[in-house]
Amino acid sequence: MPNIRVSELYIYPVKSMAGISLPSSRVDALGLVQDRRWMVVNESGYMVTQRSHPRMVLISPRLENGNLVLETAGKSPIVVPESSAPVRVEARVWNDAVAALATDPDVDWWLSEVLGEPVRLVSFPRDGKRQVDRQYARAGDRTAFSDGFPILLISQASLDDLNQRLEQPLPMRRFRPNIVVTGTEPYAEDDWRQMQIAGVNFRIVKPCSRCVVTTVDPETGEVVGDEPLRTLATYRKQGGKVMFGQNVIPDNAGILRVGDQVLPQ
Repeated sequence: MPNIRVSELYIYPVKSMAGISLPSSRVDALGLVQDRRWMVVNESGYMVTQRSHPRMVLISPRLENGNLVLETAGKSPIVVPESSAPVRVEARVWNDAVAALATDPDVDWWLSEVLGEPVRLVSFPRDGKRQVDRQYARAGDRTAFSDGFPILLISQASLDDLNQRLEQPLPMRRFRPNIVVTGTEPYAEDDWRQMQIAGVNFRIVKPCSRCVVTTVDPETGEVVGDEPLRTLATYRKQGGKVMFGQNVIPDNAGILRVGDQVLPQ
């Protein structure tokens, strides 16, 4: 039996901002804890992402003493305080209307200056219940501010295979996974339907369709050509979409650690 292991774990506390590499992470019903639990929205409440604002990747979130801290070059970091009387607002992720909580106006001002237009930061309520697409999920499966699913899985072998086809190899963080695994053949995850890691059971429910965010250089915040989408389209196209990685739903809570064995089915 292949020795498949977790090699990397990532969370993205604020949708479309930089990620955080972790040695371990708790899993709850919404995915990895603190993953995409905050989101930037415009004046209409619609999500603001790297698709229109690629330089969002240059804003680095960190979790410090229970608070979210945002920092970027040229500005003092700002702490996002937890409100004692949060105001509920409506936010939108694609076509989903999502119940959200407003954060501090000073944070909104800070972000508006960085992004060059009026925006605000919202958080996902502890009692939030955004249902995952029932075409691929069960009733009660939830996600926070992700595009559609709680967790993204990619094998290192899949990236290695892609990089052999590219003129310039790309780092894994271009693809913004939550769980990276080693010890597989390229695209082995395409054939998995379930996996277990450290007693946590996961369903692999749908290939992940990729967008222009994969063309953003996380070091510069700039779109650099049309790779990897152009190359992926030559051999990973399904139904007019380019697929890379798998969307995953957890069935129970637990703790994942880098080095944990992965048991796929």
